[in-house]
Amino acid sequence: MKKTRNVLVDADACPNQIKKAILEISNFYEYKVFFIASYCHATDQHRNADWIMVDAEPESVDIYIVNQSIEGNVVITQDHGLASLLVSKGVYAISPRGKRFTEEEMPSLLQSRYYSSKLRRSGHRTKGPPRFTEEDARRFRQNFELILSQG
Repeated sequence: MKKTRNVLVDADACPNQIKKAILEISNFYEYKVFFIASYCHATDQHRNADWIMVDAEPESVDIYIVNQSIEGNVVITQDHGLASLLVSKGVYAISPRGKRFTEEEMPSLLQSRYYSSKLRRSGHRTKGPPRFTEEDARRFRQNFELILSQG
């Protein structure tokens, strides 16, 4: 039986240049791409792609992706919580900056995420991610292509 060759993209916070790279590389390796976004993030960009719109409720995109992902799929997300659920299912998870998530690092990533959230809830400001760079885009293309070429 042939493996399902799907790429699911947490599209709400994915930069447009990465969406374009996802389509280009996925097409070359014959993977089907699905952009999943909430209705409040609807866009007319990348009309040639399959878009799945979900409720605007918090975590709706994440819940959809977890429920639809199967072993061997590739998911692009910057959400560490979502990535932790996926890698345990045998799904490849990679961030738009090209970081490939692994099951071994999940405990420390989730702990860091928890402490940052706790600080924010207590009124402290935490730094957001650094500005997206061309180096991030290059790293994404390289690592995403590596994942798809091995599939």
